[in-house]
Amino acid sequence: MKDRKLQGKKILVTGGAGFLGSHLVDSLLKKGAKVVVLDDLSTGKRSNLNDALKNSRFKFIKGDVNDAKALGLIFKSFRPDYAFQYAAVVGVDRTQKKPLIVLNDLYGIANFFALAKKYGVKKTVFASSSEVYGEPIKMPNREDDPLNPKTTYGVVKAVGEEFVKVYNSIGSPGVALRFFNVYGPRQDASSEGFVVGKFIMQALAGKRPTVFGDGLQTRDFVYVDDNVEAVIRSLMSSKTNGEVINIVRGKPCTIEELAESVVAIVDKNLKPIHVAPRVAGEIRYRHADGSKMKKLINFSPKIELNEGLLKTIEWYRG
Repeated sequence: MKDRKLQGKKILVTGGAGFLGSHLVDSLLKKGAKVVVLDDLSTGKRSNLNDALKNSRFKFIKGDVNDAKALGLIFKSFRPDYAFQYAAVVGVDRTQKKPLIVLNDLYGIANFFALAKKYGVKKTVFASSSEVYGEPIKMPNREDDPLNPKTTYGVVKAVGEEFVKVYNSIGSPGVALRFFNVYGPRQDASSEGFVVGKFIMQALAGKRPTVFGDGLQTRDFVYVDDNVEAVIRSLMSSKTNGEVINIVRGKPCTIEELAESVVAIVDKNLKPIHVAPRVAGEIRYRHADGSKMKKLINFSPKIELNEGLLKTIEWYRG
């Protein structure tokens, strides 16, 4: 469905071949936008863009957002109206094992915002993360709570949010969105950090879902379509300029409950199996407040967990 506000607009999405970025790209193209994706395919997949690649309003460029020259050429030649900074090293395992590589993302973030201002981008969107909260000091997490990141990934996201605020204050509008546990089709089930895909693939293979620790860890799972709608609403609303916003259902679920929900759909005879905790220092609780999101963009996620799991399982089944 075309959206007159985005029809014909030129939009840059860094990291657009990833799980989240590719869904955003599909939605932007459906709304009539012209989209360029920059992605080095280190974690993203070209296959995530199969539909987009058939569209004459889409262009894919393989490259690293940390390469200032390459990124600058894209801004100069494409002159985007809007730009999304999604490029990042992702996955708990990857970020824990290679913390210094994650810090390299700061170069890309700095380049992105400087170039967006230089070339007059109307608004930027920075994909932040619940990781900025670390182990919450209080719950539910509100945007004005003290930050307590426990990983370099969380530190980088927190710094990125500050770039949004600084550039917004000097006339380059932007918004930072704190994503929680987004799931859905195309999520990489091979990474330990993406628990929904992992549980689904285990269950579809007739294996018992592996739950680390006691399974009482909580997460707030948001279906990818809801995430994308919230992102686009945040882009288009001037109320969000300079803001940091939780994109969240506000309904925490334990990992044990998630595993049980998956097997209830796939095979009721399977029972989750508990093993030793995965990594020391893993965040135990996630519970966020979504009232700011509701106030600024008049949106609450519509898709309940079981419905989202059904959609995701059907995709994995092929």
